[in-house]
Amino acid sequence: MNTAAAVPSAAVPPGAAVPRDTAPRNPVGAHVPVAAKGLAGTGLAYARRVGAEAVQVFVANPRGWATPPGNPAQDAEFRAACAEQGIPAYVHAPYLINFGSDTAATRERSAASLRHSLLRGHAIGALGVVLHTGSAVGSAPGGGSRRAEAMAQVRADVRPLLDELDALGDDAPWLLLEPTAGQGSSLCSRMEDLAAYVDALDGHPRVGVCLDTCHAFAAGHDLAAPGGVRAALDALVAAAGPGRLRLIHANDSEDAVGARKDRHANIGAGQIGAEPFRELFEHPETAGVPLVVETPDRKHGGDGTGHAADIAILKELRGRAAVPAQRPEPGRRAAGRTRGRPVTPATTGAAKPTAQAMV
Repeated sequence: MNTAAAVPSAAVPPGAAVPRDTAPRNPVGAHVPVAAKGLAGTGLAYARRVGAEAVQVFVANPRGWATPPGNPAQDAEFRAACAEQGIPAYVHAPYLINFGSDTAATRERSAASLRHSLLRGHAIGALGVVLHTGSAVGSAPGGGSRRAEAMAQVRADVRPLLDELDALGDDAPWLLLEPTAGQGSSLCSRMEDLAAYVDALDGHPRVGVCLDTCHAFAAGHDLAAPGGVRAALDALVAAAGPGRLRLIHANDSEDAVGARKDRHANIGAGQIGAEPFRELFEHPETAGVPLVVETPDRKHGGDGTGHAADIAILKELRGRAAVPAQRPEPGRRAAGRTRGRPVTPATTGAAKPTAQAMV
């Protein structure tokens, strides 16, 4: 049994490298701002201030189509700092991306935007790039659903990007599918929807899942009910396959279960409550999977106070979690297969220091 979860986070000074034998089972962190002084100057400084052990960043305007070039010097500084401090890093792709759109221009822009996020993720040493799974916009002839056509578009547009990802080498980031809250004609909101999405991408070995707890709750998975967290995670594994879960967005929900509204709340201040987040640390499938908060901070002054409080709560819950006596060993997770494709183990390792700076 791995006893790393029992090691207090305070045992490692802020900014210091994290020895592997004291690294937490599940690093807890936040989506961090990067404006002003960039990835390291702003992003990692914010991470230190709020006590984050993992970070997620935007590498472009999340509500636009621009694909700005990176700064090789800043990329190298960020990569090196994450490696030294043991901080796993992730990129969140822009929100406008939707491969289920009925507009050719939107699909073309979506491909360009996701390609940019994947390349920038590789350049900064990110372990994964998070992608909202989109929706089937428009109506089929006769007024029916465009779901089947939209899923065919996902395959046609995203599968070539995965081939490009393969060409980047072993240090390429994973593409992490994030099921949505179920608004509109969502292509993937319930855990069971992941099966068709992963199949559409041929079960590619670098396709993973980012579980957003607010989204799952909004889509009808009652995480607040007894056994609700385990049931949702079991459903995720059954649909996507073992070893696909690579990141968790730990967000409480302002709205009731099944509301199909994506409104995040601070941990313990919403309809999910704090205790179900402890259960996330106890499921075998979450071994080595970081948690990142995307909770409201502006209502607490916008200086990181809200994120710091949420991270502290999650660390306290992690300390009280009963780590499973039997968890899949790395070799077993590597052997996990979905539709015949191998899935490598999740890692709590930091951003990779050898990634090439690509723009």
